[in-house]
Amino acid sequence: MPELPDIVVYVEAIAARTVGSPLTRVRLASPFLLRTVEPPLAAAEGRRVRGVSRLGKRIVLELDGEMFLVVHLMIAGRLHWGPPAAKVPGRVGLAAFDFAAGTLLLTEASRKKRASLHVVGGARALAELDRGGLEVLAADDAAFRAALARESHTLKRALTDPRLFSGIGNAYSDEILHRAQLSPAKLSSKLTGDEAERLRRAAVAVLGEWTNRLREEAGDGFPEKVTAFREGMAVHGRYGKPCPVCGTAVQRVVYAENEANYCPRCQTGGRLLADRALSRLLKADWPRTLEELEERRAALRMPPRD
Repeated sequence: MPELPDIVVYVEAIAARTVGSPLTRVRLASPFLLRTVEPPLAAAEGRRVRGVSRLGKRIVLELDGEMFLVVHLMIAGRLHWGPPAAKVPGRVGLAAFDFAAGTLLLTEASRKKRASLHVVGGARALAELDRGGLEVLAADDAAFRAALARESHTLKRALTDPRLFSGIGNAYSDEILHRAQLSPAKLSSKLTGDEAERLRRAAVAVLGEWTNRLREEAGDGFPEKVTAFREGMAVHGRYGKPCPVCGTAVQRVVYAENEANYCPRCQTGGRLLADRALSRLLKADWPRTLEELEERRAALRMPPRD
């Protein structure tokens, strides 16, 4: 799912191409995309784009007359910039937003159509779509700690909860926790003051660095290579590969459609976090430490005895 750094770069690219221009037409290829009835989507046509912004993981196009088009890309939704009146891709195309200078295309490479478009009128209606999470890059230490203290969750869950923190998802939460050298399974209510500050500094650094990096990669072009798995990430998507800090093999815990990637030496004191399904299956055979894991691997590599 595109997260804060990706969304910021999307916003900047869209704004550079559309602000000040009228939205001449909206072509809806999938009826499942539109999640609102009033105001009608047709009412957006002919209105000038006044600004483009981010609302959590949503992209907001503000039009004349306090009308807003709010796009949530979910996991597989992506945006593309094409020539004027560009054709909507057949299998993955969801919608096209036409401007005189080009077309903003919305696609979703998944059979599960989860991406959404809301058309809302007025700032109050727009605010109802805000999940209320803290904007980490603009927050001070007190605000960050207050957000952490609102509920007791694992740090992985807390960082990805849009009611607590805005724009952070599966990928960058892994990177933030690795930078902070904190376990994804540690409870937010158990953090010391120093650990909370370390987490805040890591979040600011990781989100800022990746936003700048993606901005530089896009340059004057439109960001087309939006992915959760990027070269240069420390742990996310790097299961089994060496941690860039200590060289230990990156481990992961899989749950539902998400996973937590971590370095057991840097983040958990050498302890392996239990994968819920696998650890239940293996029970006492589940390795608890790096040393036990290496012993199991070594035993599997040993030649059979005569």
